[in-house]
Amino acid sequence: MTAVNWSDYRAVLFDLDGVLTPTAVVHMRAWAEMFNAFLAQRGLADQPYTDADYFAHVDGKPRYDGVRDFLASRGITLPEGDPSDPATAETVCGLGNRKNDAFNIVLERDGVAAYPGSVRLLDHLRDLGIPLAVVSSSANAPSVLEAAGIADRFETVVDGAVATVRKLPGKPAPDTFAYAAELLGSPASDAVVLEDAVSGVRAGAAGGFGLVIGVDRGAGHAALTSAGATVVVGDLAELL
Repeated sequence: MTAVNWSDYRAVLFDLDGVLTPTAVVHMRAWAEMFNAFLAQRGLADQPYTDADYFAHVDGKPRYDGVRDFLASRGITLPEGDPSDPATAETVCGLGNRKNDAFNIVLERDGVAAYPGSVRLLDHLRDLGIPLAVVSSSANAPSVLEAAGIADRFETVVDGAVATVRKLPGKPAPDTFAYAAELLGSPASDAVVLEDAVSGVRAGAAGGFGLVIGVDRGAGHAALTSAGATVVVGDLAELL
């Protein structure tokens, strides 16, 4: 067990996918289907997208950054395009929108439930009266929170759409976490960051947050520690 004295902190900032809900599995499936179809069309089926690519190039990043970084790993350059591009467009934004369409189809069809251990921690923090925020690179964060039945637990959500409007760089830059802490009235040094992605842990470490907790849902204990996690757990219930 890795108990935390939560009363020492003024705000708690949660990543969403893989920390509160197992939507990382939905994201991984959507990315794999989209990228492998794209690679096959370009005659690169012998260089398939794998789960290792998800953790190395996509996990925790804004969607278009993930597209761009994965394509670079295969030596592919596409026009950047525009966020308004249709999902059929052969652009970075078009591929990102294609993946988003796939994610929404799976979410609507299968739904999502929060991790039981995460709900236990949310219950505990609610009893303590500590303000909470979700900080996610995904523009789908509000719909995922609603589907999981935990939207009312958070005072604010800083997602990909908010980051775009505020012109905040995505993880591994610390800006989205810093903005969420500011909205909750807490300096970074008095806030906790919970992240399962290496890029998100790096963001927490770079922002000077009081505690950076890595949640190992597949990235690996060593990778999260190396990225700057102060504590690494396999489930949020371990923090009670």
